[in-house]
Amino acid sequence: MRKFALAASAIAVTAALAVTGCSTRGSSGSGSTEEASGFAEDAVIGVALPDKTSENWVLAGQLFEDGLAEAGFDGDVQYAAATNTVPDQQNQISSMVTKGAKVIIIGAKDGGQLSSQVKAARDAGAIVIAYDRLILNTEDVDYYVAYDNEKVGELQGQALLDGMAAKKPEGPYNIELFSGSSDDANSAVFFGGAMKVLQPKIDDGTLNVVSGQTDIKQTSTAGWLAKNAQDRMDTLLAANYSTAELDGVLSPNDTLARAIITSVKAAGKPIPIVTGQDSEVESVKSIMAGEQYSTINKDTRALVAQAITMVQQAQKGEEIETNDDESYDNGVIVVPAYLLPPQIVTKENAAEAYANDPTLEPLTRQ
Repeated sequence: MRKFALAASAIAVTAALAVTGCSTRGSSGSGSTEEASGFAEDAVIGVALPDKTSENWVLAGQLFEDGLAEAGFDGDVQYAAATNTVPDQQNQISSMVTKGAKVIIIGAKDGGQLSSQVKAARDAGAIVIAYDRLILNTEDVDYYVAYDNEKVGELQGQALLDGMAAKKPEGPYNIELFSGSSDDANSAVFFGGAMKVLQPKIDDGTLNVVSGQTDIKQTSTAGWLAKNAQDRMDTLLAANYSTAELDGVLSPNDTLARAIITSVKAAGKPIPIVTGQDSEVESVKSIMAGEQYSTINKDTRALVAQAITMVQQAQKGEEIETNDDESYDNGVIVVPAYLLPPQIVTKENAAEAYANDPTLEPLTRQ
């Protein structure tokens, strides 16, 4: 588990601000009245996170605990880990409301099943911030803080094309597509961004999805679980690649990328170009070893720091900064968002990308 001081996060957020710019949304909008009046410096701040299936969720929990304490708040950080189910998170959010949390930050286990809980939070005067994953089909969410997830997908799609072209300059290319868990609202955003890049190449024959599985329902990976991705890759290889060569695989994150590579190795086939996301330690090692082709750098330190900055602005009764008030429609309202810029990482730029990361930078030294 990586653990960093919040001071390092502030540097990253400052850089993000410089890149993205910002706008502000006044408290006369749909935000809670708490936003206008502020609240006590030692108030309870709830943080409900989905699970510990990736390094970044584990890191986020620790960073929230440390950062909220450093800022003087009474942080209540919970994972939906007892049974790893949506009811776990629903109960945790309800408990945070009962404790009088002034802000509740939610990394949704299932963004479509929290409407009752966030309504109760808003009715109790709390500000609701969706963290990393959008909360769907409710007006009772004030803000969204995340990396630009559509851009993540676009970067993944382009990396797949670039990697295959570098390895084999002339197409066409045989590929397979993977997407994330259907209960994660981000999965469709990642996949949609990637398909903006890839679909024209499928249409013109540059890319051939040999299995024919191009719909997100066919490509989804339940629970973001490595086993599910590996099992599906095993099936795809057995059914479609007895003689055909697999040139590339769109993988939505690093955990699934490594599972896909494990499947390919077990089948005794050459490793194709495989994308990823999250800059997980084992995937950075894999990239430097020439196996996984790419990942996306979405510094969790910067994202947590920005969420805590929003809490501090609310505590002081200030306007909460956003920089995108148009893009994230949750089915009921367009949620004001603060988006940080993602960065594609390959072996060629890994040292530069992780120059300020004390855990990952040493892995990039040749």
